[in-house]
Amino acid sequence: RHRILQEMEGSLTARDRVGIQDFVLLDAYTSETAFMDNLRKRFNENLIYTYIGTLLVSVNPYKELGIYTKKQMDIYMGVNFFELPPHIFALADNVYRTMISETNNHFILISGESGAGKTEASKKVLQFYAVCCPSTRLLDNVRDRLLLSNPVLEAFGNAKTLKNDNSSRFGKYMDIQFDHQGAAVGGHVLSYLLEKSRVVHQNHGERNFHIFYQLVEGGEDELLRWLGLERNCQNYRFLIQGECAKVSSINDKSDWKTVQKALTIIEFSEKDIEHLFAILASVLHLGNVQFGASALGYLLGIPSNMLREGLTHRKIEAKAEEVLSPFTAEHAKYARDALAKAIYGRTFSWLVNKINESLANKDSTRKTVIGLLDIYGFEVFDVNSFEQFCINFCNEKLQQLFIQLTLKSEQEEYEMEGIEWEPVPYFNNKIICDLVEEKHRGIISILDEECLRPGEATDFTFLEKLEEKMCGHPHFVTHKLADQKTRKTLERGDFRLLHYAGEVTYSAAGNCLLLFKVMRQSKNSIIQHCFHAIEPDGKKRPETVATQFKSSLSGLTEILMTKEPWYVRCLKPNHCKQPDRFDDVMVRHQVKYLGLMEHLRVRRAGFAYRRRYEVFLKRYKALCPDTWPHWKGTPAEGVQRLIKHLGYKPDEYKIGRTKIFIRHPRTLFATEDAFEICKHELGKGPVTSDKRGCNRFFSQSCRFIKGFMNRNQPVSMDNSEYLAFVRQSYLTRLKDNLPKSVLDKTTWLTPPPIMQEASVFLRKLHTRLLVRKYVRGISSQQKVQVKLFYLSFILQIKALTSDIFRGRKENYPQSICQPFADTRISEKDINIKVLQQICPEGIKYSVPVIKYDRNGFRPRFRQLIFTQAAAYLVEEAKIKQRVNYSSLKGVSVSNLSDNFLILHVSCDDTKQKGDLVLQCSYLFEALTKLCVVTKNHSLIKVVQGSVRFDIQPGKEGFVDFKSSSEAMVYRAKNGHLMVVGPHNAMHTTK
Repeated sequence: RHRILQEMEGSLTARDRVGIQDFVLLDAYTSETAFMDNLRKRFNENLIYTYIGTLLVSVNPYKELGIYTKKQMDIYMGVNFFELPPHIFALADNVYRTMISETNNHFILISGESGAGKTEASKKVLQFYAVCCPSTRLLDNVRDRLLLSNPVLEAFGNAKTLKNDNSSRFGKYMDIQFDHQGAAVGGHVLSYLLEKSRVVHQNHGERNFHIFYQLVEGGEDELLRWLGLERNCQNYRFLIQGECAKVSSINDKSDWKTVQKALTIIEFSEKDIEHLFAILASVLHLGNVQFGASALGYLLGIPSNMLREGLTHRKIEAKAEEVLSPFTAEHAKYARDALAKAIYGRTFSWLVNKINESLANKDSTRKTVIGLLDIYGFEVFDVNSFEQFCINFCNEKLQQLFIQLTLKSEQEEYEMEGIEWEPVPYFNNKIICDLVEEKHRGIISILDEECLRPGEATDFTFLEKLEEKMCGHPHFVTHKLADQKTRKTLERGDFRLLHYAGEVTYSAAGNCLLLFKVMRQSKNSIIQHCFHAIEPDGKKRPETVATQFKSSLSGLTEILMTKEPWYVRCLKPNHCKQPDRFDDVMVRHQVKYLGLMEHLRVRRAGFAYRRRYEVFLKRYKALCPDTWPHWKGTPAEGVQRLIKHLGYKPDEYKIGRTKIFIRHPRTLFATEDAFEICKHELGKGPVTSDKRGCNRFFSQSCRFIKGFMNRNQPVSMDNSEYLAFVRQSYLTRLKDNLPKSVLDKTTWLTPPPIMQEASVFLRKLHTRLLVRKYVRGISSQQKVQVKLFYLSFILQIKALTSDIFRGRKENYPQSICQPFADTRISEKDINIKVLQQICPEGIKYSVPVIKYDRNGFRPRFRQLIFTQAAAYLVEEAKIKQRVNYSSLKGVSVSNLSDNFLILHVSCDDTKQKGDLVLQCSYLFEALTKLCVVTKNHSLIKVVQGSVRFDIQPGKEGFVDFKSSSEAMVYRAKNGHLMVVGPHNAMHTTK
């Protein structure tokens, strides 16, 4: 029995070290600090996954952990969601099994900042389904295409950015289709808002899309000759603007081979691949004007003269004639860049369509679907363009969807189970979504009007229109609309939106006109050809890029609303992509804007834990003799019998129609810890065969559970046995883990609350024992050396005393013959509660003093204790005043033979205590020690006559000094404290 309880206590200690694996079971669930502490504990133990109910929080470790092997997949297959530690495989398996059992559609939303691990999480889910699904030759082909579509999309849609070496520069939603047996039979990919501007421009420290570097570095010599390319990225302007064509963490040659293999398996024809590479090469050539238009025309299949004309001229219709007008240099550059972006964007769309053709399921019978949404995270840069605007708007919409679905599903569960629902306040970001997308009034509608209206539209006319329509909106501000303080942070061409995740300033100048204008309006024949797909039919207005994105986002929202949601929230632990580094400020910001605390509050609004009766009874029935080994009644009755036996109080749980709801995590923890031991013991013969032994074991387990639940209460019948065990268990573990050296400050075991005082006492005792052993082991020669060192130290201290007081204070000569002590109060004479508070600072010296009240000057016996950081005035178990050395202005003493000192303290607040008036029998020793601890030898001021001191801010008092034949201390008629020292002739030895 003792071993069982010891193992149970050990599991509690382990939980303290690694944190709680489900935030829902956090006692202080409203505390962001407690949330961060738990996240940090787990991260430090390489536990990167934590649940909030069924939501998975993932922290990027920036290192290989070895937790994604085939063996790990096998462990998580078919296991109850909460039986094993949190993992991406657990979530993937639970989604899969729920889809099969309930025959409905699901989606997994993977969100987070760039570099937080979204793309990797998406890969792990795909890999898990590739292993766990039924396998045949036909199904294996589908599986291979699903897996290999990923590297192709990454090559064409991902790039190295400042935040991430493999950042998705497009939004991806992938449907995986399953038949009634759970086999993967097809898939479909939707892409959103490819960052086409990256084709022609990259910020410093960033790269173009991976595929360009893979082609140049990995392409075969014959292929490069045919494409007119050289194996040197430095020769191509579109590849070197970020000045980091080579990245140590990226192997472009190896990735090129992977892409080539993938294109073959996804069934791209040789002609398709040839045309695809030709288009990539044409984009690179476009960036280098010295290559001319002939190579481009050849690669694009366009006559050279037409291409040259299209890049350098525009057509102007004059009556019945067409006149060619040459571009300015700036217009020609824009035409070139616009063409490059158009070519790449259209090619990417074609690529996605080809992948979808390969993944298409040929069977027309009804299929269930699991969707994977890997979407760009909320982004804020120094200069935020149109693409950042769209990305952040997308995150606003997904956050709105997340809150709606979370609240909706939680409320529906409580209503269905007949449990009272407590509403949870949350930030409703509908106001921001409306600001962007509202018809006729939103930013996108205003943008459409500006782009499509007759006349000359500029960036600033668009900004003026926004100011006119948005004036007074709480989430919108420009330089013109801002107050004087905010105006300093805004350029005249900027507008700022207050998103749910924080403020973002967008630049209208230089972005809106180029990116928002409809390409169709250009008279450039090549641009018209590339954008023929958005030509208006009849009188219908063409759509801007922003409107197209808004429409596709609405379509995505409709798709997601028809499916059951699951969430993976990815976090970046630091900006530097370093392993084992946890940046609190950065992670706290992500926790805030991802809505994790809100989600936790929603989950905990009523109850921390809920399970179906069948699941709860199956797991914990061994803890009650009435339900073990077989319960013959209904699961609901069995659960009620079980919790009655365990002694659950009425306010700790609720019984729903199909589930039990447990309010407090500690209730579940106590039950779980007892079960972890019980499940092993019940399998042994002596326990199960003897009915009385079984009942006795159950009774002991229940007492232990009650003791654990009441462990922080005063000693009573409910917890006395548990507390006695805790004491014994701690002492037993302490015996085997004692520090071996006085210098070891970390080995001492952290005590449970009930053993705090005993632990302090035992630690002091053990330290003394170690010191005694050390001293006994010192040789005679070493003892002489120690004595000489100690004597040297004492002489240095005495020399300091001489510097401060010699020739200045009457009774200094008498102090020379008195040896100084290390301290005047041993630690055993200091109250244990005081020791617990100040011991971490390191006690340097302590001495008994008499403290005189500031008002009335009544004497009080106190202890004056110097630590490394502060001076403490202590009355038995209470710290009366703490004086930080940084706030200690100085110490005044008289030039007479009294033993008084006044500590002058900086006092800015009227609630603070003032200066200290003290009397100390060891004045010279104490003040010298104070100078040594504070490292301030000019702290002491020897004065003559009287000393002014602060009773409190704005109120002063005085201490008067004089000599007489008899020493006295009294309050004079003038209200001053009179200190009379015995007469002693001043010695001025030289």
